[in-house]
Amino acid sequence: MAVVYRAVDRNTGQEVAVKRMALQREFSPEDLSEVRARFMREARAAGHLRHPDILSILDAGDETSGTWIVMSYAHGHDLSHYTRRGQLLPVREVLQLGVRLARALHYAHQQGVVHRDIKPANVMFDRSTQALSIMDFGIARIADGSRTRTGLVLGTPSFMSPEQLAGLKVDGRSDLYSLGVLLYQMLTAQLPHQAESMAKLMRNIANEPPPDIRHFRPELSEALAMVLALALEKRPETRYADGETLAQDLEAVLAELPSLDAAGPDPGRTGVPGADSRNATGAFAQTQRLVLPETVHNSSLDKLEHKK
Repeated sequence: MAVVYRAVDRNTGQEVAVKRMALQREFSPEDLSEVRARFMREARAAGHLRHPDILSILDAGDETSGTWIVMSYAHGHDLSHYTRRGQLLPVREVLQLGVRLARALHYAHQQGVVHRDIKPANVMFDRSTQALSIMDFGIARIADGSRTRTGLVLGTPSFMSPEQLAGLKVDGRSDLYSLGVLLYQMLTAQLPHQAESMAKLMRNIANEPPPDIRHFRPELSEALAMVLALALEKRPETRYADGETLAQDLEAVLAELPSLDAAGPDPGRTGVPGADSRNATGAFAQTQRLVLPETVHNSSLDKLEHKK
C-alpha cells in the first residue's frame, strides 16, 4: 500500500526515506476521508516518539496527490533477512535484540502508542553498527475498522495476536505477542502457527498452543521456552503486562547462556532433527519449572514456574 523513496532533505542534507501511501487504492471513497484523518493523527502521535531504537518520523502530509510520511533513513537489512534457514543470528544476539525491542515498545506504550504490526519486516538492523529501528509506528492504525477491496484486514496475520485477529480492542500486550512471534521465528526459522488457509491459520492462532521452541532447536534452554510461552499466551491478561518485564526475563535468559557458544547450531545449517516439522506434539504447556540465578527476581517467571 506504499512506495518508499530514498531522498535527501535539501535544508539539512540528511538522508531520509519518503513513504507515499496509496490509500485511494486500498479504501473506498466513502472511507478515504476518515482514513486520511486517522493517518495524520497517528503520524503526529508517532512523531513525538524519541527513542534510539524507534525510527524517527520527521514529517507527514496529506495532499490531493496523496498521503506521505518522511522518516530517517535506516541502513542495514530488515530482520526478515535473519529468519531464513542458514541465516539465523546467534542466540545471544537474537535475545539482545529482543531486549532492545521490548524496551522500545515499552517506551512507546507508555506514550500511548501501539504499533499493531510488529514483524521482522518492520524492524531494520545494521549489524556493523548495531543500529536497530522499529519502523512504521502509526501506519498500521489506519487499518483498524477498515478493509481492503479484497476483503482482507490489513496487517500480517501470522504475527497478529488472537485479540487483534478477532477485531477486539488491542493494547501494548498485543505488540508483545507479535514480538514473541518475531523472536520465535528468528530462533527457529519457523512460525509458531502455519496453515494452508487463512481461516485455519486464524483458528490455530486463536485456539492451538504453538509447538515448544525446543521441538525445532532442542539445545535451547527451558528458560527461553518459558519466556516465549508467556509472550505467546492466548489471553492478553495472562501474557506479559509490559515490555520492561519481558526485557528483564530475556536478560535473565541471557545471563544463563554459555559464554563461548552463545548461539547453538542454526537448524538451517546443521539439520537439527525436527527442524522441518510443522506439527509438534508437545507444546509449551509441558514447560513447568525454571531455576533462575539468585540475583534475578522476576514475578512473571515465578508465576509461570507453577503453571501446569
